[in-house]
Amino acid sequence: MQLRELVDAVTGDEPPMGRTVDDIVAAGRRAERRRRTRFATAGAAGLVAVAVAAAITVPTLDARRTSSALSGAPRPGVSPWPDASPFTFTFTGYDAGTLHVQDPIVVSTAYQIAPVYSDRHTSNDKPVSRDEAIEENTARAKPRLWAYLTVYRPGAFDPAAIKDGRSVRVAGRRAVQATLPFGLDPRNPVEPGNKLFAWEYAHNAWAAVTSISGDTATPSFADLSGLVAGLKPAGPTPAPLPFTVGYLPRGYVPLQVGTHAMPGLSGIATARAGDYGGATYTRPPLRTSGLTAPFDSVEGGIRDGFHIFVTPSTSSNQSPEPGATRCYPGAARRGGFCNVWSADGSVVVQVSSEGVGGQVPQAELLRIAQGITVADDVRDESTWTPAGDALTP
Repeated sequence: MQLRELVDAVTGDEPPMGRTVDDIVAAGRRAERRRRTRFATAGAAGLVAVAVAAAITVPTLDARRTSSALSGAPRPGVSPWPDASPFTFTFTGYDAGTLHVQDPIVVSTAYQIAPVYSDRHTSNDKPVSRDEAIEENTARAKPRLWAYLTVYRPGAFDPAAIKDGRSVRVAGRRAVQATLPFGLDPRNPVEPGNKLFAWEYAHNAWAAVTSISGDTATPSFADLSGLVAGLKPAGPTPAPLPFTVGYLPRGYVPLQVGTHAMPGLSGIATARAGDYGGATYTRPPLRTSGLTAPFDSVEGGIRDGFHIFVTPSTSSNQSPEPGATRCYPGAARRGGFCNVWSADGSVVVQVSSEGVGGQVPQAELLRIAQGITVADDVRDESTWTPAGDALTP
């Protein structure tokens, strides 16, 4: 899904009409999730498709390498990064001072993404209770933070394309830092609380932490650079999915998946909301080089695609319909989404073209949805299927 942000929407049995709020995720000024009765989870039944940010492009960096150590080449005693296939996790969570990188939960053809939490902030990644909502408005409340670490495959990330990026070196590695614009929209002035710090963790392979904070001073670039030393290879481990696909329209290929999360930045923005998993497909395949941000950071970056979401009914802003299958049209009566509810109404499978072009006809969305098989016990990861096997019929 194109995550312009997660938005508040009315609760009801009819598909909600979306309202875009450009400063939730982008500026980190407001909570992205509210009580489940007040918001539609992006990708859950009755979702509102949205986009998180705009492309970050332009200026150049000095791309010269002065030594193998500065280029991020493997050093003696350091394990090399595995040459893993797409949809495979190759690192695990770690701590760096007050920052805590979680295990990655999103993986694509070009990168993996993990949420990043801070001791000094409240993380924007789950619905909040009434008491928490009240606490947010008090003087003692922590500032809010939405942060994530994207680990790109070799050749996927282009540091020279970071707008106003400043070249630095940290722990003997090339790095670049930049302050991002308000709303992550390049037409806007920079917002001091919006930061990007990227570094070359292996030869021609970069990792980048994006921090959207309600406190302009924290995390600082020094805080973010502390993540460099802790990033180590692990695995590789194929991403498990709680479903398998039985039908795909011609030409569509998998782009990214979410494990215990929705695919893409929607999954990072609702990392602790209790969702099971999902996938995004595109036609044609998107390029896997020259990137400066995840695919769905760019509004309109996915022009012809669809999402699969498998979530508990509690993530939906629609009333459960046990055993029912129902489709709704999208904008201009094109595309839309289809829901297939489990027999007991506890799980919903949604296939949606909202926010990703709306090109897939509703009849095809329905056929895709009816061809999906959910794991025998969707709550038990041991019954799930590796993404490489789950994503194609």
